[in-house]
Amino acid sequence: MTELTGITWNHTRGYLPMVATAQRFSELHPDVSIRWEKRSLQSFADFPVEKLAENFDLLVIDHPFAGYAAAYEVLLPLDEHIPAAYLDQQAANAAGKSHESYCYGGHQWALAIDAATPVSGWRPDLLRKAKAAIPRTWTELLDLARRGLVVVPALAVDSLMHFYMMCGGLGEDPFQRDEEVVGHRVGVQALAMLRELVTLCGPASLERNPIATWEMLSSGNSAAYCPFAYGYSNYARRRYAAHRIEFGGLVSLDGGAPLRSTLGGAGLAISVRCRQRETALQYAQFTASAATQCGVYFDAGGQPGHRQAWLDAETNRISHDFFRNTLATLDQAFLRPRFDGYLRFQEEGAGLVHEYLRQAGDESGAIDQLNAILRHARNRSAHGEAR
Repeated sequence: MTELTGITWNHTRGYLPMVATAQRFSELHPDVSIRWEKRSLQSFADFPVEKLAENFDLLVIDHPFAGYAAAYEVLLPLDEHIPAAYLDQQAANAAGKSHESYCYGGHQWALAIDAATPVSGWRPDLLRKAKAAIPRTWTELLDLARRGLVVVPALAVDSLMHFYMMCGGLGEDPFQRDEEVVGHRVGVQALAMLRELVTLCGPASLERNPIATWEMLSSGNSAAYCPFAYGYSNYARRRYAAHRIEFGGLVSLDGGAPLRSTLGGAGLAISVRCRQRETALQYAQFTASAATQCGVYFDAGGQPGHRQAWLDAETNRISHDFFRNTLATLDQAFLRPRFDGYLRFQEEGAGLVHEYLRQAGDESGAIDQLNAILRHARNRSAHGEAR
């Protein structure tokens, strides 16, 4: 019996599809057993994957880890083991930049089995009750927030992702220069605008991640609209939660194009320590294939990374057009840096932005600190300092 172990994150979208694909793969290959474990969403974002790779064969990872993988021997470079034709098909059928996000340093470090970016979500029944319309602009969003109808996730890492989005909306994508995250003018304005929204949404927003936000919106009656949180198609499906959420695109800064949120999603990687590589590679290709992504993976609650699943009539029927209504937002999403050292920056930078949103203070000073954290992270990376 060939046995593999895997680690993913703790939500229906993250865990059940892996269990279901493992079960189906074992039915097709009776001599294979795959056991999946789970960790928290916060751990998924910031726990060192190199430590997990010491204990698990299969890892569901966040794409910024690709830079570390390129610098240290932690993950299997899939392009050296999977046929080029298969990888070309995955690239041609990616949802947004999901496949590209795991390609760094000349190698493919994971297969994009899951795709996500912050999108909007709302309760139609509560908006009707409040005689409120879905906001289209930042001004309309703030007006709705002043009525107490808006909720937004603003835990540390989400706050940083929103900050990136706001910078792009103001005309400057982050990380255009090695020495700074963003220029002072845009950075200061982005922080101030984001804090105004988060303040209107209440201090509890600072303690909520996307899952908690969608749970709150789908189960209670205290808020009707979320302007941006990583999308979870589960909440668009009938009978998943007490109330179904409808999903769509993002507001525009007054007079401009819709905001571009920050790409998320998840990839399936293989530890370099895996002793059953051929079986792990077969399972990874099976899980990322169009047939599995449109079938058992989605049916078990997954949010596929394969574009065919986002365009599929049945997945959209079941999810009340979640995929069709948010695909444009996903296609336009901003791709985070993946250099070795970025994850250290993300952890420290997220804490700084979160503290600013909580306490306010000097926006210019906060941007100075953010840029200093970036320079320090790049410097540590240049000197080969592992996390």
